[in-house]
Amino acid sequence: MEIRSVCVYCGSSDHVPAAYLDAARAMGRAIARRGWRLVYGGGSTGLMGALADAALEAGGEVIGVLPDHFYTPQLAHTGLTRLEVVPDMHTRKARMAELADAFVALPGGFGTWEELFEILTWAQIGLHRKPVALLNFRGFYDQLLAFVDFALGQGFLYTEHRNLLLEAATPEAVLQALEAFEHPGGIAKWLRRPPDARRA
Repeated sequence: MEIRSVCVYCGSSDHVPAAYLDAARAMGRAIARRGWRLVYGGGSTGLMGALADAALEAGGEVIGVLPDHFYTPQLAHTGLTRLEVVPDMHTRKARMAELADAFVALPGGFGTWEELFEILTWAQIGLHRKPVALLNFRGFYDQLLAFVDFALGQGFLYTEHRNLLLEAATPEAVLQALEAFEHPGGIAKWLRRPPDARRA
């Protein structure tokens, strides 16, 4: 599947170390250099704003999708290629998924994680076949990945579905992982296999 558009989930807090903002800027530039369109949550603060600004400065196309209750002068990014204002968070996430060919989660909090795991779940059950990756900058997601692997070891995940979550430490490596990804199929395919073959 050719990638032309990437949805990026990331934190909106300004109260984070500057290195994380720099990583978001690097991701925005890397996406723009490939000629890919950036889709994100439409905010102007934190990693969201840094990501969008860097992509725009590098000549990239940036589409923001913002729920109506966040459409304020303090939060909305008004300099994007296009800003879509939608009624609620559910519509926002569905629209971002519709616009994207791939997904990346940068460092963030509850909202970022919720978006990441929802889109991963959709991949697991076969609702889409698009790649999903973490930017594991400075080991930010090491403990999360360790927990995912613990759940795998306890039998709550199949290996095929664990492999749906890609990760790399730099923006360029993340984008390369997205390009190289091959989807193994939805959960129905694996449930049809004998139990002892599902984790092969």
